[in-house]
Amino acid sequence: MKHTLLLMAVMALTTYLIRMLPFVVFRRKITSRFARSFLSYAPYDVLTAMTIPSVFTSTGSVPSAVAGFAVAMLLALKKKSLIVVAAAACIAAYLTALVL
Repeated sequence: MKHTLLLMAVMALTTYLIRMLPFVVFRRKITSRFARSFLSYAPYDVLTAMTIPSVFTSTGSVPSAVAGFAVAMLLALKKKSLIVVAAAACIAAYLTALVL
């Protein structure tokens, strides 16, 4: 539990810093389309980079983690709700772990 709270705090701080730094560093409005696009997507990139390794090590078995991830991606691409995606991914990972 302590480890999870620490990870959440680091992710929140990282996301906050990425959003806050442009306001501190640049006093004028950022007009570059590239810079604005980069700054708007950076928090998602950072959270993904911090979360994906945990996804594949959370179950203790790579095949079950891959099965859960694959099910989650498939359902997310089909625009299912978050609860459906999370529940189906957990079930897929659990069933795969039972079989292996």
